[in-house]
This record gives sequence, structure tokens and C-alpha cells, in this order.
Amino acid sequence: MKGQIALLGSGEYLSVMDDVDRYLLANCGAEDGRKPRVVCLPTAAGREGDASVSRWSKMGVDHFTRLGADVQAVPVIDAESANDLNHASVVEDADLIYFSGGDPGYLHRTMKDSLVWQAAEKAWARGATYAGCSAGAMILGREIPDFRTLGMRSFSAFGIVPVAFVMPHFDAIPLFGKPLVSALRNRLKDGEVMIGVDEDTAIIGKFNEEWTVFGKAKAHVFTKEENHSYAAGEKFSLGK
Repeated sequence: MKGQIALLGSGEYLSVMDDVDRYLLANCGAEDGRKPRVVCLPTAAGREGDASVSRWSKMGVDHFTRLGADVQAVPVIDAESANDLNHASVVEDADLIYFSGGDPGYLHRTMKDSLVWQAAEKAWARGATYAGCSAGAMILGREIPDFRTLGMRSFSAFGIVPVAFVMPHFDAIPLFGKPLVSALRNRLKDGEVMIGVDEDTAIIGKFNEEWTVFGKAKAHVFTKEENHSYAAGEKFSLGK
């Protein structure tokens, strides 16, 4: 990716993330004098039914319209719609491609090798921005944890960001979920990291550059032996 990447712990399309999204719109590569073109993809909620998909789509359109963007929700909800040429064309022309939350495994399976994902890759190579919240953030790590096995098993993800696992909603993980964090950390290889992003918080960066924390809380970077937390405005490296 040439463009920037934003990974959100939660808060997509809510006013609490206005500052984050204004920053993304101002730095998404849109030409001067033109409204940024935003595409909202409710794919991760594709198995939750029409009401859920419609709710996420409307939230995205309302939110980015209020922020002054030219926004369109694209109903990519399954393999068929992920291979729709019209949907792919809209995504390829976007300046900001935004994946909201839901089921990360389903999102990855639906996007993998699809025309829409290929179109998104072309947009990112041009300099467009990727934004993913919760499930949309998790698919960029190397693997997606299987929560049913408390992290003892995981599924392959896209491996675009140089981290083993991305854990959203990190500050909201209940006490009984802490063994999951420990299990994932124990699975890290030498030199690998995993990241936790708190709710209403985002990390934004590019390859081979520092990442910056935005929002209300913190981001957490774990190796097998160490961990560090970073507050809004602080920068850190994820390696290459």
C-alpha cells in the first residue's frame, strides 16, 4: 500500500471519531478542489441480515456526508457481490475505503481473491487510504484469532500490516478474556508483535513509517517478553 492505513478499535461512523475521520479525509490523496470519495463496505456484517447491513450502510453515508465527503455505501455482503464489476469499479475510484465491524473471518473469506479486494488494492497502490474498524482492522494482521479456542487456534488473514494479531476493543476485554491475550502472546515468534487498540481509538500510519495514536484511549504493542502502551498523539514503530 502506498496510502495510509487506519486501524480502529471501535467507534466507526460515530461522532467520537470525527477528528480521526477528518484527518483521514484530509490525507487520503483526493485532488485539490474535489470532495474526497469515500466507500463504506458493510461486508463484515453480511451474515447478520438486511437490517444490520442497512444500518451500517446508512451510518457510514450519514457520517461522512456530515464531514463533507462524497460517500457511497457499496453492498458487498457475500462472494457474489464481492465479484460484482460495478462494485469493484466504485471501490477502485475511491480515496478512502472503509470496512466496518462484524465477523472478521467472514470478512476475510469474502474479500480474499475477489474483484472488489483487487480493486481496493489498486486504489491503495495509487495512494488511497484503508480504514478498518474491529473486524476491518483484524484482517490486516497475519492471522485472526479463533475466540472459541481462546487463541489456541487462528485463521490466516491478509498479513498486510507487519503484526501477528490485531486485537480491537482491547480495553473492553473482560477478565475472562485475559487468557486469550496471554495465549496469543505466547504464540508470538521472536521479533513478532501483536497490537491491541482500545475502543474509540485508532492507529494511523504507513509502511516503513511511524504510527500515531488518535482518539480517546491507547494502543498496546506486545512482543513475547515486553509490552508498551501509547496514548493519543504518541508514535511508535511496527517494523517492516
